[in-house]
Amino acid sequence: MRFKVTVVIQKEENWYVAKCLENSVASQGKTVEEAMSNLKEAIGLYYEDMPQESHLDNPVFITTLEVTV
Repeated sequence: MRFKVTVVIQKEENWYVAKCLENSVASQGKTVEEAMSNLKEAIGLYYEDMPQESHLDNPVFITTLEVTV
């Protein structure tokens, strides 16, 4: 099964931390590319034992919000 996920990458000291917004799985690497590669592996492991039908049971909605401070 193939699907797309939304990823946020932030630099934290000497590491890049990549986090999937749909399931909160995260990984890190010394480069952006390494963080993405590690996250891809982590997401694969996360979904490996989950029944395929459950991937579609809980849709995720992502939007933006403007806040005035």
